[in-house]
Amino acid sequence: MTDTVISSARREVVIGFERPFVVIGERINPTGRKQLAAEMAAGDFSRVIRDAQAQLAAGAHMLDVNAGIPLADEPAILARTIKLVQSVTDAPLSIDSSIIAALEAGLAVYQGKPLVNSVTGEEESMEAVLPLVKKHGAAVVAISNDETGISHDPEVRFGIARRIVERATDHGIPPSDVVVDPLVMPIGAVGMAGRQVFELCHRLQRELKVNTTCGASNVSFGLPNRNGINAAFMSMAIASGMTSAITNPLHEEIMTAIMGGDVMMGHDPDCMRWIRKFREAPPLTADGSEGRGRRQTRRRRATAP
Repeated sequence: MTDTVISSARREVVIGFERPFVVIGERINPTGRKQLAAEMAAGDFSRVIRDAQAQLAAGAHMLDVNAGIPLADEPAILARTIKLVQSVTDAPLSIDSSIIAALEAGLAVYQGKPLVNSVTGEEESMEAVLPLVKKHGAAVVAISNDETGISHDPEVRFGIARRIVERATDHGIPPSDVVVDPLVMPIGAVGMAGRQVFELCHRLQRELKVNTTCGASNVSFGLPNRNGINAAFMSMAIASGMTSAITNPLHEEIMTAIMGGDVMMGHDPDCMRWIRKFREAPPLTADGSEGRGRRQTRRRRATAP
């Protein structure tokens, strides 16, 4: 069993094979959100705070924080965003950037052990990101592509993931601190995209013994009823061994699918989280107290003399 521990200054989240699925909220990301990008660039972080609080209220365990705004000072904005989010919540964070200077700035202000998102199999990326991860005692998302791009062959993606894990070990980073992203492609364009990821998740858990994550909403890009596709994907990914995902917890279908996946995998003991979420409250009597449910009432009538 492999556990990946991510923490803030006050709370830990553990990603693991035999643990409940970890939801990493995706909403603090200006990509494709023009209003949020404009607000963050102007120093207005009120929407960031609302998004952070709403995602946690909806069931997210961690939050992904991205500040990729064209022509803006990404390192400064990312550091400010991280400090602000950590001031209003104790949830652990994923520091999300492809800019090394931004990762450095985010890691410098972070309180706890973050998840760095991400490193690829490109030599330049591994030699720049992995020393930072080691220096700050972080964990890292390893994306299974390299200089050749994204392969449609699961064997190639697995080989890239293995290379990143081995290089991380060379830098003193244990496999438990490497969370592999097998890369989810749009199923509307790549018909085998789901099966590719499911096969990879099985192998990554069994052979490399690493935890996994993904940008789950990629699978439904370009399709109608995206939440329905995303929910189906999440259930099947959990069954295949995926242990976390960056997704939108505000979509009820997706969160229900994840909770159901935990039930089916035995990661919700006695189904208690499911029961607490979905059981019907007993009806109230005329005086406002809880009465017996219909089933209890019928049973009592049936056994009365």
